[in-house]
Amino acid sequence: QVQLVESGGGLVQAGGSLRLSCAASGRTFSGSAMGWFRQAPGKSRDLVAATSWKGVGTYDGYVTDAVKGRFTISRDDAKNAVYLQMNSLKPEDTAVYYCAGRSTRYYSSSLSDYDYWGQGTQVTVSS
Repeated sequence: QVQLVESGGGLVQAGGSLRLSCAASGRTFSGSAMGWFRQAPGKSRDLVAATSWKGVGTYDGYVTDAVKGRFTISRDDAKNAVYLQMNSLKPEDTAVYYCAGRSTRYYSSSLSDYDYWGQGTQVTVSS
């Protein structure tokens, strides 16, 4: 059974930082794209950052304009994990953050293209 488990969420003041982790089990995601999505109350679930797999130890990272310069995605295939470093957090970053994995190497911004999902971790940024 494939599982993605997020951790690292919490309550932080505006301007602070958090690092989200996503640990995968049941399947290796080396060779697969991984992404982070977020969903605020009453809003849709949207892509925040994603990484395509280009080869052993090599990947492309992508972040949306809303978080560019503040968030960084990284992955460690040896640990079967993906991370989201979030700096300079803003109240509008408050959401549940979800880790997702594809069966192919290229990332996508579409939820339906992801085959595996975690349960989510809450990030709350106070002003």
